[in-house]
Amino acid sequence: MAKILLVEDQEMNRDMLLRRLKKRGYEVAIAVDGAEGVEKARSESPDLILMDMSLPVMDGWEATRTLKADEGTRAIPVVALTAHAMSTDRDKAMEAGCDAYETKPVDLPKLLGTMEKLLEAGGAG
Repeated sequence: MAKILLVEDQEMNRDMLLRRLKKRGYEVAIAVDGAEGVEKARSESPDLILMDMSLPVMDGWEATRTLKADEGTRAIPVVALTAHAMSTDRDKAMEAGCDAYETKPVDLPKLLGTMEKLLEAGGAG
C-alpha cells in the first residue's frame, strides 16, 4: 500500500486523517509544519503528500514550491488541504505546484478518490 506524508499542524485534523488513512491500509508519516514536511518528504520518500496550506514555520505554499523545485521530490504528488475555499486560493495552490486541491472540512470519499487517481497516475499503491 502507498505511503502518505500528512503535513498538518492541527492535532484534531491530523489524528482524524491519520486514523482514517491507516484504517484503509495506507502507511502514514506525519509532519507538523512546512519545514518538517519538506524534510520528511526527502527522508521518507512518500508516494503522495497531503499538505495543509496554513502551517507554522513554512506555509504549505512555500513547502510545495520547495518540494517541486527539488529533483528528488518534484515527482511526488501534492494534494493541498485548506479551509481557504476561494477560487483564487485554488489557483494559488496549483501555481505553487500542488497536483490537486481539497477543502476542509475534508470530504473523505472525495479526498480518497483524488488520492487514488494521483497514486495510479504515479504507479504507486
